[in-house]
Amino acid sequence: MYSDDDLDAASAAGILTPETAIAFRDFVAKRQNAHEADEESVRLVTSFNDIFVTIAAVLLLWALGWLAGKVSPILGGAAGAAAAWAFAEYFTRKRRMALPSLALLLAFVWGVFSTGLGVVGVEDFARGGYGVAASAAIAALAAWAHWRRFMVPITIAAGAVTGAGAVLALGLALVPALREFFLPLVFIAGLALFALALRWDAGDLARKTRRSDVAFWLHLAAAPMIVHPVFSLLGAGGATIAGAVGAVVLYAVLALVALAVDRRALLVSALAYVLYAATTLFEAAGSSTAAFALTALVIGSVLLSLSAFWHHARRLVLAPLPEGLKNRLPAA
Repeated sequence: MYSDDDLDAASAAGILTPETAIAFRDFVAKRQNAHEADEESVRLVTSFNDIFVTIAAVLLLWALGWLAGKVSPILGGAAGAAAAWAFAEYFTRKRRMALPSLALLLAFVWGVFSTGLGVVGVEDFARGGYGVAASAAIAALAAWAHWRRFMVPITIAAGAVTGAGAVLALGLALVPALREFFLPLVFIAGLALFALALRWDAGDLARKTRRSDVAFWLHLAAAPMIVHPVFSLLGAGGATIAGAVGAVVLYAVLALVALAVDRRALLVSALAYVLYAATTLFEAAGSSTAAFALTALVIGSVLLSLSAFWHHARRLVLAPLPEGLKNRLPAA
């Protein structure tokens, strides 16, 4: 079987023209009766060797970081980051293995961040001071350097999250009173990441290039940052009847947004909250013994139906939208 990465590599090597590669993808999609733009293809595993290499890399990096950390916390983080970059030179740049590349990128960014924390100390991390902001900012810059070298799709999301963390930590250090507004600030950061994801999506509405993969990870990172603060204001998804009703209504709104932008990350991130909220409603209705089972039955049926009729539901959601907005979203 040929993956999209194989086609991209063949196109880059001049074996296939970009037009031929796109035509081949279109032919395969039509032959399989697939709605490629709506399926959110995630390139993670092409063979079991990807999983094998990932397990080995994680074990080695953890052991290396732990042993070096016994000498110095700074050395532990730096050793992990350096080893992750070195392994990426082979498994990412040469072998183009998706899952190991993802793990190595996360290990690299965390190693850089841990190195910064080793410099500023645990006390500064607990206070969320300037040192944490500086460490997160350096980790974001390291992610940018990693992107320039290896262009792993998740890198932009990792850099955006660490960059947002740096801004939040700096704001809390400068104005300690902002701690009372931490969740709203996280919500704003999530909206910023969501907007960035939509910008990457707008550059590839057909979902055929690396831009779509980058947007996927940005949506996945933004979703919990948007969902958690909002549902927390409702009592963690519905500690009261009013909160439970609000959580269910909010989930319906998120479903409309997910359909419009053709991304399912918001629905997945909010799933635990709506399960808790619906369970609360069933318990209030007198079905306390089977509340969770009934909730799982209802929510599972709704999500399966939504998946089966996703394309038709998108047409209904997109129909009333202005033409200018619809032109910036994947076609139904």
